[in-house]
Amino acid sequence: MGRVEPVVARGRAAVRAALAEVDPARPVVVAVSGGADSLALAACLAFVADRDGRSARALVVDHDLQPGSAAVARRAAGQVRDLGLPADVVAVRVGDEGGPEAAARTARRRALLEAVGGGVVLLAHTLDDQAETVLLGLGRGSGPRSLAGMRVVDDPWLRPFLTLRRTDTEAICRAHDVEPWTDPHNTDPRYRRVRVRHEALPVLEDVLGGGVAEALARTADLVRDDADLLDAMAADLLTDDVEVLGRLGPALRSRVLRRLAIDAGARAGELSARHVRELDRLVVDWHGQTRVELPGGVHATRSGARLVLAPRPVAR
Repeated sequence: MGRVEPVVARGRAAVRAALAEVDPARPVVVAVSGGADSLALAACLAFVADRDGRSARALVVDHDLQPGSAAVARRAAGQVRDLGLPADVVAVRVGDEGGPEAAARTARRRALLEAVGGGVVLLAHTLDDQAETVLLGLGRGSGPRSLAGMRVVDDPWLRPFLTLRRTDTEAICRAHDVEPWTDPHNTDPRYRRVRVRHEALPVLEDVLGGGVAEALARTADLVRDDADLLDAMAADLLTDDVEVLGRLGPALRSRVLRRLAIDAGARAGELSARHVRELDRLVVDWHGQTRVELPGGVHATRSGARLVLAPRPVAR
């Protein structure tokens, strides 16, 4: 490849910095789809793993959701092996819970965790993905934790490329002479994220004069610091005592209620601000027997001075 291009050096440095946060004895798996982002990440990991003596390999997950998916997966694995990184293909069965995107993500993550055991998984999310995540959170009114976006290190998940743009990953692929696959789903307007990517963000860039993606990612970093502090404070205040909960400020109380719900079995990814508001009403605006249904087969009630969260009774 001759002289190392600056964008390649940045990608390698980002991978090395993320891996420095975890025990070097832990194995590393990079999730590869065949797209530019994941192939670029695999290329950078191959270099870093070789230089630093890290145990690393790639896993290509075939979701079997499109014709020819097995061939796409084999081609991606072959390109990764050409980069010097061992690669395997695993086929998964995608369910239908939570919609097609959520179901595919669940199946993919399960396969990755099984493959890596006690190691870490590198995911190829970029700054553009971060910006889309924050904008989607804003549109849903999901609250600060959603606006905090994704972390570089969220053990066992590592996202080294959160400071790189998609144009950077495409440049890294060109530098390594690999040809990315373009997923048709990434241009399908039936998916909300696709419309945010191709319609909403370009309009915002035009109206606000550019730099919107970077600004949204920067906002995520700022909000995350605040959210982390409040979450840490809330973790020290976990209680089902309604009187104690009622004395907490709304920002802390909402976090305590969310944590109580998740600990009781509510699904974190589906637990919305609306659910937390309904729980809050049991604390500060209770007028008798009321039951709040939560995702994951959990319901909440108030019993005197206690908030009770338990599995939803099975209908007979």
